[in-house]
Amino acid sequence: MDVTEIDHVNLKIPDDGVETAIEFYRDRLGFEIENLDLYETGDKPFFSVRLAPGAVFHVQPDADFEASEKRNFDHVALRVDTDYEGLLAGLADADVEIDRELEPLGATGVAPAVYVTDPFGYRLELKAETA
Repeated sequence: MDVTEIDHVNLKIPDDGVETAIEFYRDRLGFEIENLDLYETGDKPFFSVRLAPGAVFHVQPDADFEASEKRNFDHVALRVDTDYEGLLAGLADADVEIDRELEPLGATGVAPAVYVTDPFGYRLELKAETA
């Protein structure tokens, strides 16, 4: 099997979390929201957050959502097209709290990264481009 990349990740959120998700992912992190109209009309049970040309989060409101007390899932790592200083500045401008900063090993090697947590408890690793 030759996997080339991750296509999508499904994230569950509380039923009343749609506006919170849009505010965090679109307004603070700058990602495009897709298929919100299809979600609102009931044609799809989720809407999407476009991360890159070939990658999305499907965000599905769920009446039975409960934030986990455990961490069975740790994080999704996203490479971002900016240097580390630009990444830090963008998060500061958007008032996004940084949980921690590291230089982890990933699929493309070691690079500086920050970890942030969305309003529903999902952790994102934002990995800067290296020169």
